[in-house]
Amino acid sequence: MTRPSPNPATYFDMTGRNDRLSGGVKRIPVDTPCGTFRVWTKRVGNHPTIKVLLLHGGPGATHEYFEAFDSYFPAAGIEYYYYDQLGSAYSDQPDLPELWELPRFVEEVEQVRQALGLTHENFFLLGHSWGGILALEYALKYPEQLRGLIISNMMASIPQYNAYARSVLMPSMDPQVLTDIQQLEADSDFDNPRYMELLVRHHYVHHVLRLPPEDWPDPVNRAFRHINSSIYVPLQGPSELGASGKLVNWDRTADLKRISIPTLVIGAQHDTMDPAHMAWMARELPNGRHLHCPDGSHMALYDDQERYFEGLIGFLHEVDE
Repeated sequence: MTRPSPNPATYFDMTGRNDRLSGGVKRIPVDTPCGTFRVWTKRVGNHPTIKVLLLHGGPGATHEYFEAFDSYFPAAGIEYYYYDQLGSAYSDQPDLPELWELPRFVEEVEQVRQALGLTHENFFLLGHSWGGILALEYALKYPEQLRGLIISNMMASIPQYNAYARSVLMPSMDPQVLTDIQQLEADSDFDNPRYMELLVRHHYVHHVLRLPPEDWPDPVNRAFRHINSSIYVPLQGPSELGASGKLVNWDRTADLKRISIPTLVIGAQHDTMDPAHMAWMARELPNGRHLHCPDGSHMALYDDQERYFEGLIGFLHEVDE
């Protein structure tokens, strides 16, 4: 996703939160090694055989940027579920660093599935960015529960993502800007306003969301403001030009052949993720399809929106035939 505000809670719009805690909302208890906590979900629509659970990015972001789905899924008759993972703004936010581990998040998704009554006859899992990592891990552990899988804007290897950042993304930047960003990172001066100013002007508008910052949609701005840094930094790492946290060695390229359920891989030409790798993933998957968004970036659901949703909805209906 994008680096969080140092104190995202200070920006939380409680009025907006209360307005969304209405019809279809379910707060689900999740058992963890540190006790039971509640996560926030909201169902939209009703379909007997297409039910899509949305896994947001971050880590530690929110469901809010998925509000773009409201413009497409209801008209297509698709049932879908917003869901803030534990630690995210609408769910409980325990100050327990030991909870921020990938295997525990996988078990959380399984508990959410059970609570929502989703089954292999109707359960589609869509993961975007970090959510794509989580979705892949879930599919590898609980394949029998899934009817279909969507991996959106996430490579199957953090080492290969870091290599792409070094070989493609960084060289595409103005050399002096790159030097300045790297110096701020070397000094661990991530809270310096100049760090985000340089990233937004010279990186985000090209690879995260290809719109002028002043035109970024409100759902995206809210999700970015609400990222929980106590989750984001340990897992992703503090740098925005690669990953360096707990996920630094995560790699599932050798395991893609084990995922036999219908899977759609969505990539974008201008993404932070290598579009060629995304196409390769689809070929490696035994039942894989590939959707390429030539005008899109990491947030292709906004900057190549028509193509993104046309392909996604087409995949869901195809599997449902």
